Amino acid sequence: MKKTILPLLFAGLCLTAAARDYTLASPDGRISTTVGDNLEYAVAFNGTELFTGSAGIAVDGGASPSRISSPKKAAVDAVVESPFYRNTSIADRYNILTFKAGKDWKIEFRAYDDGVAYRWIYTGRKPVRVADETVHYDFPGDATATVGYIRADRCTDMESQFFSSFENLYEQSAVAALNPKRMMFLSAAVEPAAGAKVLLTESDQTSYPGLYLLGGEGTALKGVFARYPRKEKVGGYIDIQRIVEEREDYIARIAGPRSLPWRIAIIGDDDKDLANSQLTYLLASPSQISDTSWIKPGKVAWDWWNNWNITGVDFEAGINMDTYRYYIDFASENGIEYIIMDDGWSVPGCHNLFDVVPAIDMPAIVKYAADRNVGVILWAGFAPLEKDLEEVCRHYAEMGVKGFKVDFFDRNDQAVEEFVEKAAETAARYHLVLDLHGYHMPAGLNRRWPNVLNCEGVYGLEQVKWAGIDRDQVKYDCQIPFIRQAGGPMDYTQGAMINGTHDTYRPNVSIPMSQGTRCHQLALYAILDSPLNMLCDSPTNYKREQECTDFIADIPTVWDETVVLDGRMGEYCVTGRRSGNTWWIGGITDWTPRDITVDLSFLPAGEYEGDWYIDGHNAHRNGNDYKRVKESAGASKTIHLAPGGGFAAKLTPKNL
Repeated sequence: MKKTILPLLFAGLCLTAAARDYTLASPDGRISTTVGDNLEYAVAFNGTELFTGSAGIAVDGGASPSRISSPKKAAVDAVVESPFYRNTSIADRYNILTFKAGKDWKIEFRAYDDGVAYRWIYTGRKPVRVADETVHYDFPGDATATVGYIRADRCTDMESQFFSSFENLYEQSAVAALNPKRMMFLSAAVEPAAGAKVLLTESDQTSYPGLYLLGGEGTALKGVFARYPRKEKVGGYIDIQRIVEEREDYIARIAGPRSLPWRIAIIGDDDKDLANSQLTYLLASPSQISDTSWIKPGKVAWDWWNNWNITGVDFEAGINMDTYRYYIDFASENGIEYIIMDDGWSVPGCHNLFDVVPAIDMPAIVKYAADRNVGVILWAGFAPLEKDLEEVCRHYAEMGVKGFKVDFFDRNDQAVEEFVEKAAETAARYHLVLDLHGYHMPAGLNRRWPNVLNCEGVYGLEQVKWAGIDRDQVKYDCQIPFIRQAGGPMDYTQGAMINGTHDTYRPNVSIPMSQGTRCHQLALYAILDSPLNMLCDSPTNYKREQECTDFIADIPTVWDETVVLDGRMGEYCVTGRRSGNTWWIGGITDWTPRDITVDLSFLPAGEYEGDWYIDGHNAHRNGNDYKRVKESAGASKTIHLAPGGGFAAKLTPKNL
């Protein structure tokens, strides 16, 4: 990383000793944070105050910081390399203000051109317990919010809400009208004033509980953390989860000097500023893996969503050798890097990932795949993997397995976060990639451990297997680029080849379909960050739809450059991504049909050939309808999107 630190007074920083207020400004001067010595602060954008806040740490059995002193200031201008991400490198430019806070603590504030953040730093040598951390935001009275609550079926009381998969649709309301009995998971979007957008999130959540937000106190949002588990039991889904029965009276144990997670407010003029921000990656810890050459992102032929439902074969489909050979052959024929063997390959409920069901010869499957340049990733439950972590990683890495999809964490207390840290490190030693499900957004984990290619923490396409049309998936698709995606890559699992309109969509567990059109599904490959990207549908369906399959197989999963070109949260989104000299563009809409003009002036000079997949004239009646158009790219292109529709394009320079 190239870094320049300027430990000099700069225009963006003003220390007013008499008033005991300290003001930190972003490099461009548009964002400012004024910090009081009592750990209260105010954030302004273009001269308008957006919100106030307060920060605090309560230490068990010792003095808790209550005032700050000894301010130190600096400026940083750096470039962060970012493999397996939406850009290959990111400018990292910010101003810093750091204070002492009592004997053993510091608090650091940073101001970027697209947001502000702060974190606590423990400098003591003795172990301490954090009884609680104060995170408090107070917005103007007319502020509105878009938030994801813990699911209603997990909300019998406050404690039950800490058992969560971090999946739900977003709800919109005035901040003052947020439900005081339901916690919200990050990220959360707030519009505190006209012409200003704020996204509250966190990063560098290493071995520390995750942050929830709770409303109900006027226009304030306060932070809530799960306390450390005292007693657990194995249970839940087929006994592969660890269920907390009792908790301690503290949230975290700290063994020695370390920093705590960043509390971030991304700030911009409009929704696409939130979508373009990369603060969660920039604020994460640097990679712990020195040689990442073995980490291979790519696409995955996936079995579970399509229910192993293949046709036109002379064997019964299911969890057996013939079926997985079929998936492997499909992947090989289309240049798909991996298959996943999901839930069912190991004996359920046995707590032993070495016990494979009799119908599967795992070494033979792995060899069959390797001979065809396809890697195998295995699904694993949280509790069985935790029990035998080292031996499971060693055993399957020696066999040739390439990674694990680890599922059903459903927690983010410190004990789980400590295990995820250990799992990522152990997997890296055995050159294994990870995809974490039943887990929250990465919150910087993908930078610290780049072998963690994906995290779920999203109300993904699996939900349409059982959710009715009242669960508005296409609107949600138009929200997540501006909210959830700011927290890092997501395993949304797009790619449905059976596509429903608002009238024709029906949930179906065995033969599932998407809400929205075929082109909506294709566009998601360009819109969503996903270094390990699923092909959710049956290989049989992809073979019937080879033209669309070719598009999916061709599109990269990591990028040299990404820019959200246009959009409004919950309505539509248009994203451009570059790999080498080729650009890919995806656009989606909610159930409102609309004409979108794509401004192509961002393309470098030269002539481009466009290959466009566009909603067909009858896509409003039949979601499968699309047309493919090849033409030279002009200065712009206007496209009609059907209800729940989309478009996808590949733009290739003509002279290369």
